[in-house]
Amino acid sequence: MKYFQTQSRGPKLTKNLSQYFFRGLITALPLGLTVYLLYVFLSWSESVAMQLIRPFIGRLYVPGMGLLLGITGIILLGMLMSQRGMGKLLSLVELPFTNLPVVKSIYSSLKSFADYFSPQRNQTTQQTVVALKLPGQPLELVGLVTRQSVGDLPAGFLQGDRVAVYLPMGYMIGGYTVFVPRDWVQPIDMSVEEAMRSALFAWMSSAAQAATPDRPQP
Repeated sequence: MKYFQTQSRGPKLTKNLSQYFFRGLITALPLGLTVYLLYVFLSWSESVAMQLIRPFIGRLYVPGMGLLLGITGIILLGMLMSQRGMGKLLSLVELPFTNLPVVKSIYSSLKSFADYFSPQRNQTTQQTVVALKLPGQPLELVGLVTRQSVGDLPAGFLQGDRVAVYLPMGYMIGGYTVFVPRDWVQPIDMSVEEAMRSALFAWMSSAAQAATPDRPQP
């Protein structure tokens, strides 16, 4: 009898150990990857910054000096670009990047992405997380409003009170931009970062959310 009890406990023990292992792995993996990526980024930033300032400081080196000087340089550049007349100078510097065929596409895309996060960007033009609801259909699509009007678009687009909505696909493999009437969208109390993070994993619920079922409405 004891032999059969021991035999029956073996698979159960193995199953429990497997569950504990994967639970620990799931817990450690995000932390480990985050720390590793931060380390790689900081090491790369330090290396690049030191290569740029090495001709000026010689062999003098203090850990973190390159990164600190790099951040200081970026802040000084931001202060410089905030001065009047610097926009024209920047346009001259951008000429090679905005005229070469392949470089133009890459630079324009990166600049548009960076301009979106600019603190000087008007609040009315910032992206808003919305639920796109098709009339008469019990379907909701979560997206980001990227354009508040279509008046300045080329001829051929439908006119009226319409907005552009970007619908990201799961795991960030792409997305679609649709132009819909404004009354088709409803703002959601969610930041752009939260929406993009949720879309990255196809809106899968976390373990804590899955463990707490929705309460029925009274």
